[in-house]
Amino acid sequence: MNANFRVVLDACVLANFGLCDFFLTLAETPRLFQPVWNLEILNEVQRTQTGKLGWPEGLSGSWRAAVESAFPEAMVTVQESLVAACTNHEKDRHVLATAIRGHAELIVTNNLKHFPAEALKPWDVCTCHPADYLITLYSLNAGVVVARLEEIARKRNRTPEQHLALLARSVPSFAAHLAEAVGWELPEDGL
Repeated sequence: MNANFRVVLDACVLANFGLCDFFLTLAETPRLFQPVWNLEILNEVQRTQTGKLGWPEGLSGSWRAAVESAFPEAMVTVQESLVAACTNHEKDRHVLATAIRGHAELIVTNNLKHFPAEALKPWDVCTCHPADYLITLYSLNAGVVVARLEEIARKRNRTPEQHLALLARSVPSFAAHLAEAVGWELPEDGL
């Protein structure tokens, strides 16, 4: 795996602000992977932000503009004929089509059941839970992962341990793995 390894980040990963922030920070130069998405993924993120999460339209629009500006190479256009050729869960066929069209071998998602192995195999695509992919990135370049986490924590006026405790709400196995590896004691309340 190298810094040009293309990875589709599903909407469920991008809609979680803390997780999205960490993943996209790891995709900044010097990047550990190259993110990939399509228009529908970003639209779904915005619907989740403004609907389920209660973000104001302006904040959601600013998030999207910042993401598209920072990662213009991530956007992939997917043809309906390719979506129709995918056999995974109907709701997430566009995500698999994005991986195929975007030459991504991996989809990072919480919805693993929407991507059964038999639907992915013909396309040489795999799925991975966000926590598992973060553990993989840590094993490949621990220094960058820890430095980026410390950078985000500093920007949020938190200790790295506090920020990792917040991430533990979404990716507990990664947080436990990292805390043990670096000898951090995570605060019980997250802050």
